[in-house]
Amino acid sequence: MILETQVGKGFFKEKSRCEIGIIFPSIPMYPLDKIFRPASIAAIGASDKAGTVGFALMDNLQKGGFKGKIYPVNPGHRTIRGIKSFASVKKIPGTVDLAVVAAPAKAVPGIVKECGEKGIGGVIIISAGFKEAGKEGKRMYNDIAKTARKYGTRIIGPNCLGIITPSEGLNASFASRMALPGKIAFISQSGALCTAILDWSVDQSVGFSHFVSIGEMVDVGYDDLIDYFGLDPNTACILIYMESLKEPRKFMSAARAFSRSKPIIILKAGQSEEGAKATLSHTGSLAGNDAAYDAAFRRAGIIRVDTISQLFHVAQAMAMQPRPKGKRLAIVTNAGGPAVLATDFLMKHNGLLAKLSPKTMKALEEILPDAWSRGVPVDVLGDTPAKKYGQALELVLEDENVDGVLAITASQAVISETDIAREVVAVSQKTSKTLLACWMGETDVAPGREVLELGSIPNYRYPEEAVLAFLRMYNYFRNLELLYETPPTSPEEFTPEKQKAAAIIRTAIEAGRMTLTEPEGKQLLACYNIPTAPNEIANTAGQAVVAASKIGFPVVMKIDSPDIGHKTDVGGVMLNLQSEQEAKSAFHKLMANARQHRPEANIQGVLVEKMVSKQFELLVGAKKDPVFGPVIAFGMGGTAVEIFKDICLGLPPLNMALARRIIERTKVFQLLKGYRGRTGVDLEALQFLLVKFSCLLMDFPEIKEFDINPFAVDEQGCLALDAHVVLEKVPARKGGFPHDHLVISPYPAHFTKKITIKNGQEVLLRPIRPEDEPLEAEMFEKLSRESVYYRFFGYIPKVSHKFLIRFTHIDYDRELAIVAEVEEAGKKMLAGVVRLVNDYGNQSAEFAIIVADPWHGQGLGSVMMDYMLDIARKRRLEKITAEALTSNKVMLAMFERRGFQVVMREGSSYMVELALV
Repeated sequence: MILETQVGKGFFKEKSRCEIGIIFPSIPMYPLDKIFRPASIAAIGASDKAGTVGFALMDNLQKGGFKGKIYPVNPGHRTIRGIKSFASVKKIPGTVDLAVVAAPAKAVPGIVKECGEKGIGGVIIISAGFKEAGKEGKRMYNDIAKTARKYGTRIIGPNCLGIITPSEGLNASFASRMALPGKIAFISQSGALCTAILDWSVDQSVGFSHFVSIGEMVDVGYDDLIDYFGLDPNTACILIYMESLKEPRKFMSAARAFSRSKPIIILKAGQSEEGAKATLSHTGSLAGNDAAYDAAFRRAGIIRVDTISQLFHVAQAMAMQPRPKGKRLAIVTNAGGPAVLATDFLMKHNGLLAKLSPKTMKALEEILPDAWSRGVPVDVLGDTPAKKYGQALELVLEDENVDGVLAITASQAVISETDIAREVVAVSQKTSKTLLACWMGETDVAPGREVLELGSIPNYRYPEEAVLAFLRMYNYFRNLELLYETPPTSPEEFTPEKQKAAAIIRTAIEAGRMTLTEPEGKQLLACYNIPTAPNEIANTAGQAVVAASKIGFPVVMKIDSPDIGHKTDVGGVMLNLQSEQEAKSAFHKLMANARQHRPEANIQGVLVEKMVSKQFELLVGAKKDPVFGPVIAFGMGGTAVEIFKDICLGLPPLNMALARRIIERTKVFQLLKGYRGRTGVDLEALQFLLVKFSCLLMDFPEIKEFDINPFAVDEQGCLALDAHVVLEKVPARKGGFPHDHLVISPYPAHFTKKITIKNGQEVLLRPIRPEDEPLEAEMFEKLSRESVYYRFFGYIPKVSHKFLIRFTHIDYDRELAIVAEVEEAGKKMLAGVVRLVNDYGNQSAEFAIIVADPWHGQGLGSVMMDYMLDIARKRRLEKITAEALTSNKVMLAMFERRGFQVVMREGSSYMVELALV
């Protein structure tokens, strides 16, 4: 049967499933479904011998409740645990989705190859003895990785405990317990920690959607699992125990994609040796590797915790309760001491104790005993009935000055903690605010805790744990709010002199120098419009006198040597020189000091510079982290920078809003914005400085360390008074300014071009930016209801900030939107947007386009579509998919002309695709 739609020449036809050339796919199955939702499993290395990993694996597979087929594989057995055993996976009849390998390490590469040849989509390697076992183990590890790529097999492990998916009855591990079902996905790099947490979780009634021991990550990494669990409807929260990170860019991309919708909580262990080593710059000594993890997690919207208990306490709160919109916590208690401890902890960790309104205070007076606390904490007293406790809690939650409430109860002889718990659960049904509980004690309060658990109220044994969970919840909400705020535009146009900067770096490296001189460093800054003080190089005392007179007294003089980083340590800086005689004497003294302290150093002369006195001395620096690449440091500078350690780190690229967040996280910010009548500095200029500095780091992977200390700032402006740059050799550039050294994809400016449409209007096609949110909102105002309906398959009730950030704050590695920018009467506006959103694995992408109604009929949509398809080919995508309503004749015709094929009709829409390879 053929149903035709009259579009073009009958291209859009719906045919029966049996007709050749038309594809009717079922619901897409992600590659990791073969691991987490298998229909059949081969247990390779299965055994009947108790006490072996193979025995534990088979025992767990059979007892876990798995409904699919299980095939033991062991050439030495005919049957294992009553099931027929096969000599190899190739002997198994039919298809196998997942193979779990518990064989000796030397046999594993061959087994993985057989799995690939058999077409097995997923493999879990429990076996150990690879990367941790010397040269031969590393060779086998690399062989397994190559085999996985060759056959498209997804592998977890090696050297792992296995995985558990309770909803599937799947226990493909050698753990001693089965995980309880729940909404938490847990990923651990440590198998030993997995077993301990699994044991604890059963005792504490903590359930999991997935429980994964990730092992040595020969293939599947954190990014794959975050992508998979991020789309899993059974997962509400993702927990990770991390020791190291192999693919930081993929990890950051996945985390940024899902942290907005599903909290990602990480316990990061260890501190790298590289980060702990002393370096040549102030920044290097302050920006250790663990601090870089902090900066990366913050940028990705990840919650970082410090202990295993915090990992699950915060997860419990995030999974059960709404996020607090502020940090004003109220406390309702029948025990005064624990409430005081909670208050102390709250204030010590930058929380706010809520202040109740007069209305609430009056209402509490009417229901509570005369001796109640008359303030927060609201101490209702130990003998107050459960009903009154609940009424007080409800009144406090209703107060507009309260963002969340901690309910505390201690075991009492006259009042039932279980009855109070029931009241708390009942009250929780009437509020949208955060409600946490602390039931202090053990045996006596256990029934009450069970009531709270069933009522989705997170409960804790100690008040400090509850307060910390509340603050982590708030910080998560606030951090996401700040990350996705609409950034202001830059105060001026900025075009760096990249080629000139490249020549400075290339000249030094070709000369065998890995450190720039201070003048070279300042020339590099000048290429990026970062201001420096007037200066000249002097090779003799006479030249120093002439230079000082020309620049104008007072001056500062510094030794100029690529081998001397901290000049003050060798007496290499002399300040506030007021005369020619002082300049002459200073030259001789500087040269003598340098030769005395560093006789081997290459002394190139003395830098004579205008003496600048500004209110603040700051540090602006960068260090290339071994995991996250360039990390920007900002904070209080000067010679005592290591003592104060008032530094905040951030990752490039930066925009004006992200730069502001870095500045705000320092203590010196309170002074910079103006304090006790003192005029504040130009914060916008300081933000723009960080944006320009981040561009410099993005363009030159050769920069290993960069120190601007001091960076002098006051209300009049800012100047870089020093520039210490350490370089390193990197692979030869293939052309342009690549950004492979970054873990966050920068703005792809190379996808910018100008076109002219039919009416003669010039249009700039360029990638979208977060700063475009106001323009995007204005474009929506120009869309007719029909245009909105065709683009979104429905009507949009309200175009809000929350709606728009989904379209403007994007990760350019997995999504690209090209806007059509026009200018009318001096005002910029958007005429349309075309978008590609990559699917899982980044091999295909979904296409969408919208053109505002005033520009219909100008050929703009066709040009934008062709441009985006060209970009898709340059990004090596294999396939483009799209969906269009059957009534959208214009769009369907555009697809037809470009060779799209119909693959499915779903209700009132067509699914189409275009093969690019």
